[in-house]
Amino acid sequence: MTIFRKSLLTLGFATLGFSAILVVSVMLFMNSLYYEVNIQGLGNTAKTLLKTIKEDRVAQIFENSGSAQESDNDDLFSISENDPYRLTLIAPSGYVIWDSHIRERLVNHINREEIIKALEGFEGVSHRESVSTNIRRIYYALPVYNSSGDIAGVFRLSISIPGFAARVSPIIFSFIIFIFIFLIAAFWAIYAFSRSLSTSLLRLVDIAQAGAPLLSSLQDNESISPEFLSLEKAMRAMTAELNFRFEQAKSEGSRLEAILNGMSEAVFAMNSSLNLHMVNPKAREIFNLGNRDEKNITLLEATHSADLVEIAKKAISSGTVIERELTFHSSIASSSGKNFENENNRHAHQFQIYASPLLKQNNSDESGVVIVMKDITRLVKLERVRKDFVANVSHELRTPIQIIKGFSETLLDSEISKSNKERITHHIEIINKNARIMENLTNDLLILAGLENNDSENTPGKTYGMKEYNVLSLIDEAVSAIEIQAKNKKIEIIINCPDDLDAKLQGSLITQALINLIDNGIKYSQEKSKLWITARLAENPDPSVTKNELIFEVRDKGIGIPADHLERIFERFYRVDRARSKEAGGTGLGLSIVRHIALLHNGTAEAESHAGEGSVFRVRIPVL
Repeated sequence: MTIFRKSLLTLGFATLGFSAILVVSVMLFMNSLYYEVNIQGLGNTAKTLLKTIKEDRVAQIFENSGSAQESDNDDLFSISENDPYRLTLIAPSGYVIWDSHIRERLVNHINREEIIKALEGFEGVSHRESVSTNIRRIYYALPVYNSSGDIAGVFRLSISIPGFAARVSPIIFSFIIFIFIFLIAAFWAIYAFSRSLSTSLLRLVDIAQAGAPLLSSLQDNESISPEFLSLEKAMRAMTAELNFRFEQAKSEGSRLEAILNGMSEAVFAMNSSLNLHMVNPKAREIFNLGNRDEKNITLLEATHSADLVEIAKKAISSGTVIERELTFHSSIASSSGKNFENENNRHAHQFQIYASPLLKQNNSDESGVVIVMKDITRLVKLERVRKDFVANVSHELRTPIQIIKGFSETLLDSEISKSNKERITHHIEIINKNARIMENLTNDLLILAGLENNDSENTPGKTYGMKEYNVLSLIDEAVSAIEIQAKNKKIEIIINCPDDLDAKLQGSLITQALINLIDNGIKYSQEKSKLWITARLAENPDPSVTKNELIFEVRDKGIGIPADHLERIFERFYRVDRARSKEAGGTGLGLSIVRHIALLHNGTAEAESHAGEGSVFRVRIPVL
């Protein structure tokens, strides 16, 4: 639509609207004035009539209401049924004691607007359609006082009037013709004014649409005002400059977009109200934004983090770069893509936050802030693991080293003779026992290090180094390796596994995991108890996952694990009862090794137990 048509329609509708408002306003004013004049005239008539009849005589009629219907009252008021005025006398109770036009008994008038006002001692006025005559009337009611100054009744005079529309109907046709002629004249004036602008403006529109190259000169039959000619030249120059700057900005934007898309950090750009206007792909991935339009959401809606909002506000208010570390407790994706989970909180992600304000430039009122979020979850966890590892290894090695050192020094200071041979043998046994503890710890640490190295070198979801194994043969191999410990405690091991159950696994690792679980069950079970080993194929409970699950389950009737320890049972060096665990010869790494083997198979390890009732350890491995 051209500017000519837009201006024509705009001004036309504006004129039409103004005319309609003017007509309606005049009609409403005249209607109000019409009723006001008629009410004022009726009031003067009612007052004059009451004064002529004399108020005390009317009050006497109210007091002698029993004879109010007699014919002498008709002579008194001199109003017939054909008279345009209708006089009604109403008692304070609301009952009509006399009416000039109706002889039948009328309904109670106590609820009439003008009657209520008159009984309160004021002049009552209203206009409505009469219930008894079905004619629109104006009512004017006056209170009538007796000799004691009390209201004896109500003197009401009314007159039927035609509606305002009926009064103006004779001239409405002429009025409509006048409005129609006025609108035609207004539209013609608007058309002439808009047409005078159209020629010049359409040429400028052509320049803006075609860009800078429109260099054709004016045709002979074209007319354009000098002002528009100067504007056209300015627009040509401005369009050429804008085209150049647009191409330059487009090139810079493409480079910036490539940089942002290649960043491993999440980037948010927003205005001072924290309404987003740019989000890079990494931020969309981390906060699961998908294809949502960032221009329709705020920072809080995107990240659900009040702390991040506070950092952004502080950067804007202070005008300086803010650097913080924030932890997000959610299921957002890890930047590394690894399944490297916190032992205590499986959904904690640590971010280094940099919030840089965008200051106002060139007297612009718009400011904002850019937030860069670097995922340091893996670094923080690795640092924590390193510190825990050093502390735990130092703690685990200190005791056996001190024992070996102490007893070896005792042996060096002792004389070897037949009398103290038994004591020397006892010392050597203690040294041997602690040496085995150190050897077991070293072996478990090497296994754990190998598993973590294997995990870091392989992409999750791949079956690196896996072969088809018979599951029952792997269980038998694990049971054979631990059979001596079971016989020493007279524990019966019961295996429940189909003979034909095969799966693609890393066989040696699965055997190691089963050995650790069976060894734990034997260590913490009473003598002559039972231990159950089960392997089965089950459907995955998650309907979105098409793979089935191979479930290994080791159940015992041992001492059990208190509920508050279950979440941490798979941590390195974590022991429910440290003294009992050391006495049983455990290193505190067995279940951690089981968990890493499960993760290497893209599976999970879990425990279920009640103190004093035994424990159940499960390893779930997805299989095709």
